[in-house]
Amino acid sequence: MTAIFETVVTTVSPEGMTHIAPMGIQHEGEAVLLKPFKPSRTLDNVLATGAAVMNLTTDVRVFAGCITGRHDWPCVPAESVPGVRLAGALAHVELRLDAVRDDAQRPVLVMRRVCERTQAPFAGFNRAQAAVLEGAILVSRLGMLPRAKIDAEMAYLQIAIDKTAGTAEREAWGWLQVAVADYYALAEGGTAP
Repeated sequence: MTAIFETVVTTVSPEGMTHIAPMGIQHEGEAVLLKPFKPSRTLDNVLATGAAVMNLTTDVRVFAGCITGRHDWPCVPAESVPGVRLAGALAHVELRLDAVRDDAQRPVLVMRRVCERTQAPFAGFNRAQAAVLEGAILVSRLGMLPRAKIDAEMAYLQIAIDKTAGTAEREAWGWLQVAVADYYALAEGGTAP
């Protein structure tokens, strides 16, 4: 099994509309493998423009925000490809499409690195950041996983939030908690606030 790294991928449509999506990527030698689901804006944009930007960030609000409908994050133009990068990314890698391995559900986009930049130093890991990432993945699967599993895992992740979270992680965690509560309120025939 190849390791999966959680990143934020930015793409633009042919009309110049920015799309920001959390995405687990894999490395295959020097290539970066993107595996967006069909249908998705990321897939459409990469196929149309032949480009994407992989953003490396520890600001987990971007991950939680995108999962909970907050897609407006500051971006700046990319240097070598049509697109943008997150303004707050620690580093970014600009990518060009080399090949497509088609699949009915999740094609593999084989991307070549064309520009890599570091914007800020990596200060280290915070356990709450990992908890928010895991929570965002759970929220993205609310319709696929049993409620008991969601509840148990969110309760366990809460421990890392309580012990190690800063302001950004607490804000992101709050968005995820609201998303879970709203989802189950709607599923039980109620209404979300």
